[in-house]
Amino acid sequence: MPGFEIFGKEEKEQVLEVLDSGVLFRYEFAAQRKGVWKVAEFERAFAAYTGAAHAQAVSSGTAALKVALAALGVGAGDEVITQGFTFVATWEAILDCGAVPVFTEVDLTLNMDPADLERKITPKTRAILPVHMMGAPARIEAIKAIADRHGIPVLEDTAQAAGGRLHGRHLGTFGAIGTFSFDAVKTITTGEGGMCITDDESLWRRMSEYQDHGHDHVPNPGGRGGEGRPFIGLNYRMMEIQGAIGLAQLAKLDRIVAAQQENKRWFAEAVRVLPGVSFREILDPAGDSATFLTFFLPDREQCDRVSRVLREQGAAA
Repeated sequence: MPGFEIFGKEEKEQVLEVLDSGVLFRYEFAAQRKGVWKVAEFERAFAAYTGAAHAQAVSSGTAALKVALAALGVGAGDEVITQGFTFVATWEAILDCGAVPVFTEVDLTLNMDPADLERKITPKTRAILPVHMMGAPARIEAIKAIADRHGIPVLEDTAQAAGGRLHGRHLGTFGAIGTFSFDAVKTITTGEGGMCITDDESLWRRMSEYQDHGHDHVPNPGGRGGEGRPFIGLNYRMMEIQGAIGLAQLAKLDRIVAAQQENKRWFAEAVRVLPGVSFREILDPAGDSATFLTFFLPDREQCDRVSRVLREQGAAA
């Protein structure tokens, strides 16, 4: 149930406020924008929703990973441990920093295997990047404990798990930074967009600067052109229209997740009759974002047959 399926008057009203202001850029133009700062408002709302101290909106989930890795100081020659089963953006962002992705096996959660993580740590390991793949939590508490023991920061790729929780705590808040994606088919969408959350103010400031060409965003008489630049950054800014849509979508997120959980329960009961079927391990069903139902069948032939029948009935598989 991607967020675009429930676009309504709320999204339209938020976007119209931006268009009426005439300002699409998230910074500056205070006199012209009539008090409308949608991206900043979305950041505050997302931080409050997840319980994080800070949130930094960016242009995509991939950008969120790149900005977070840059804030953690990942660079040439470093190693970043992630899992073999993930979307390409996870390791693309690592490579784009000049670092080397090191892949772990996955366990029955289909996420990072903590035992294999321990084996993959080397003196070059700069960060550990577990992914809450297909909306379900990794063993993030065990992963974080291993990382802490080695003094290595954890970056949570929560792109596919917005609204997910583990024992009541939001996914994305266990590590030093959590990243999210709001692309076209995510649980909430801004068309393209992403978010980084953290409790560490210094990390947040570095992310804020890096995603906007290094601008430090300290007000000064010279305006935007006179801001300091502590380091070189790039342009990963979110636009005001994206922030507006994000605000409307965020207000619907818990409702979307509840609907997904109900849909997933229904589908799980339907496929439970298949011979030899087993299900992916979900660590906390109550906190499952329920983006996907993942199950295993005994052989390739049966998988192909079930997949074909589901597609014929209009169910993506």
